[in-house]
Amino acid sequence: MFPEIFDTKPLRRSIDDGLNWVVKNWGDEFEAAASPLLWLLNSIEDLLIATPWWLFTIILVGIAWLATRRWQMPVVVLVGLLFLGVMDLWEDAMTTTALMITATLTAIVISIPVGVWMSRAKPVRQTVTPVLDLMQTMPSFVYLIPTVMIFGPGKIPALIATIIYAAPPLVRLTDLGLRSVDPAVMEASRAFGTTPSQRLFGVQIPLSLPTILAGVNQTTMMALAMVVIASMIGAGGLGYQVLQGIGRLEVSRGLFAGLGIVVLAIIFDRITQSFGKQLQARIGLAEART
Repeated sequence: MFPEIFDTKPLRRSIDDGLNWVVKNWGDEFEAAASPLLWLLNSIEDLLIATPWWLFTIILVGIAWLATRRWQMPVVVLVGLLFLGVMDLWEDAMTTTALMITATLTAIVISIPVGVWMSRAKPVRQTVTPVLDLMQTMPSFVYLIPTVMIFGPGKIPALIATIIYAAPPLVRLTDLGLRSVDPAVMEASRAFGTTPSQRLFGVQIPLSLPTILAGVNQTTMMALAMVVIASMIGAGGLGYQVLQGIGRLEVSRGLFAGLGIVVLAIIFDRITQSFGKQLQARIGLAEART
């Protein structure tokens, strides 16, 4: 046994009491601040569920064709979506997709400005990097405790926990992409008398778009990786089906719902990767696919 150096109970009690005080005095304010996120999530979910399956399939197959210009990926998307429909997982898949899209959009809005800030100020990068390390290594269940205490079980704590878990890769890759722009190109843009804002939006961001899009891809995948855990506090969707399969020992329910999550992951992963390769080819960072 490790010797007890000091009693940690008062420290733990003070942390719990502090969070209880926040919930009691600021709970309503936190719920009001999170209401736009809930509105966005519900709006996207209602839109996806209301969209006829055949229309959603045509749209996603068309996006896959535009991303790859080959027939293989659209066929994979078509087969995957038909699998979700045949296995009676369509509505749950739309709920999961809505959570993933909302978390990804929110992460984009937050992460890209933070990544830009990090790339332009070394002290900010040195401060934010340990925070990102903590966000990525902290067990995701830890995020659920304070969010459930503040908001109660439901979609909002699941969404917030998903955003916290999924945002760091996009912050890192945005910072990396902006700092990796060729210094000669930056020097040439300065010689033309451009302002820092013009260099950022006219040179750095366009040249670093493939890297930023890779960050979006990673954020999307990490958001999907959270769906089972998020279902434990009321997120619903395919993760809830997996959770029910565990609770009822129904192998088929858990297996098919898990395969549904894999289908969504493959679809969104391949589409975003393909768009990233197209951007690389356009700006000369990679050979165009033939």
